Amino acid sequence: MVVDDLRTFVEVADAGGVSAASRRLNLAKSVVSRRLLRLEAELDTQLLTRTTRGAALTEAGTTVREHAARVCAEVDAALEAISPGGELRGLLRVAVPSTFGPTHFAPAIAELTRLDPQLRINCRYSDRYVDLVTEGFDCGIRVGYLPDSNLVARRIGSFSVRLFASPDYVAAYGAPKTPEDVPGHPAVMIGTETWTFSAGRKSFPVRPTGRFKADSAVAIAEATAAGAGITALPDVIAEPYVASGSLVPIMLRYALPSIGMFVVRPPGQHPSRKVQVLTELLVERFGR
Repeated sequence: MVVDDLRTFVEVADAGGVSAASRRLNLAKSVVSRRLLRLEAELDTQLLTRTTRGAALTEAGTTVREHAARVCAEVDAALEAISPGGELRGLLRVAVPSTFGPTHFAPAIAELTRLDPQLRINCRYSDRYVDLVTEGFDCGIRVGYLPDSNLVARRIGSFSVRLFASPDYVAAYGAPKTPEDVPGHPAVMIGTETWTFSAGRKSFPVRPTGRFKADSAVAIAEATAAGAGITALPDVIAEPYVASGSLVPIMLRYALPSIGMFVVRPPGQHPSRKVQVLTELLVERFGR
């Protein structure tokens, strides 16, 4: 069995079709199709159902894809181990939040391709929760407060957070002065959450009342700038709005806890060198 056939099959499965996979692999579609047919012939089973929109995995294909991805990862790890210069090679799949990813994480991740020309990186940008194991990712970047899970997490840095409102909202309704005032104002928020304010050694947990909820920090910033209420935002998201005058920080006597940035990976004894190197690069970039 040819490893290139397995690798090609994994790419077609993840890309959703031959055309998309051929672009990822920089190969002619005829080469990709030939490798798929050869693998199916060797396994004597159909792995993909061809559709007008691309290709869908059969039940057998779903099983083979999981094992094929592991085989390809092990081969890449072996090649890295015996490489004289220790160059990274193969494919690194990373799940990245769309709110912060393109502007904050993409330049750092792209740096790896400059340092290691034999390495290919596929990033998926989404603010939804991505199942790394089921969807075949080597690692993910998460921003926020991590829920309990079996994922292995490494903190790479943090973002400071403050409370914000639009100047028009403050002019019309005022701004909270203390944590006790917060429930009296409509909150723009991600979900059911608690804002824990602190002053000195004292902490003040507050359950805000949400009128507008979204799973994107940018959408929350836009809604708050439009006067929908008050919100807790990372400074890196709020900065351009503050600079343009559409948001102002409020309740400055009280602090909010920073939110963490983490690299998470599926459980296992040893992370791949690709994940290790990416993690260290991100720690160096954001840990300060």
